[in-house]
Amino acid sequence: MFLINAWYNKAGWLIVLRPLSLLFSWLASRRRQKQQAALRQASPQHTAVPVIVVGNIAVGGTGKTPLVLALSRALHDRGITAGVLSRGYGGRAPQYPFVVNADSQVLHTGDEARLLRRHSAGPMVVDPERSRGLQALIETGRCDVVISDDGLQHYRLRRDIEIVVVDGTRGLGNGWCLPAGPLREPPARLAQVDYVVINGANRAFSEDTLSAGDTSVTTMRLIPAYWVNVKTGERADVQALPVPDAIRHDMHALAGIGNPQRFFDTLDELGLAVTCHPYADHHAYNAVELAFARDKVLLMTEKDAVKCESFAGDHWWSLIVSAELAQGFTEAFCDQVTHILARRQHDAQQQQ
Repeated sequence: MFLINAWYNKAGWLIVLRPLSLLFSWLASRRRQKQQAALRQASPQHTAVPVIVVGNIAVGGTGKTPLVLALSRALHDRGITAGVLSRGYGGRAPQYPFVVNADSQVLHTGDEARLLRRHSAGPMVVDPERSRGLQALIETGRCDVVISDDGLQHYRLRRDIEIVVVDGTRGLGNGWCLPAGPLREPPARLAQVDYVVINGANRAFSEDTLSAGDTSVTTMRLIPAYWVNVKTGERADVQALPVPDAIRHDMHALAGIGNPQRFFDTLDELGLAVTCHPYADHHAYNAVELAFARDKVLLMTEKDAVKCESFAGDHWWSLIVSAELAQGFTEAFCDQVTHILARRQHDAQQQQ
């Protein structure tokens, strides 16, 4: 957390790491160029179904998973079935590629994949080797397109559309690559993708600072939808959290996501006074460390909740959110996917 705070607060001492950042940036660009050259020489030149990559250039969470779900639903409304591909971070499956079903254990899938499976209609596969996982998804014969949750830097994965999500509060930090800054690739990478989506309309920076060039820049907002009791599955209105008066004065909240403060700020906006407990992204909780809240109110994200269901207390609730996208972006994205599908179909007919 110390280094993350330094990146986003633009601490002056990070300048000593700047030479390493320049080396990291050069190596990242070099690796990408080599992988792209290898793909251009390989055959065929495109995958059997279009591939959409939703990723980021900064370490930590930016809101990719809610966007993947929103895009999947938008395509579904157009009659297009999207399969979802995930690395399965934090999980260890019996084998890879691993097809994620409704009853798959979070131990095997990881937290984000478990959450995605819960809300996705199409097939889903996790595999650290994304190209192999993509092939497994295609072989199911049940998807028209594939959306990869993260994987922007997995250059061996062919893709037709690239979407980068940027945290509207933190932006790109000090704009430097690792280790002096939070970036996996230099800011200029944004000018090479199809869309940049800023998560949070009340952003603390201008679009000019993104170096996105002619790339389409749009926004999204995470909207609190409803509460779900982690133990029972009971639903409650987002403005009517059913908390007994006897314990309302001592409520707690945890978040093991890329930017825990985003969740805590949301609770504050909902008028909930809580003691905050930030954890590292993908933290694996256990009953012992959360015993302090056994008989108390404990609020968490859905990503956290999938790892706490087996030992949850009676008053543990997860907040379900949905991504609200700009109408113009949703239409442009779906139109682009429809066009790619039509072109693929035409090419296939020409080859027959």
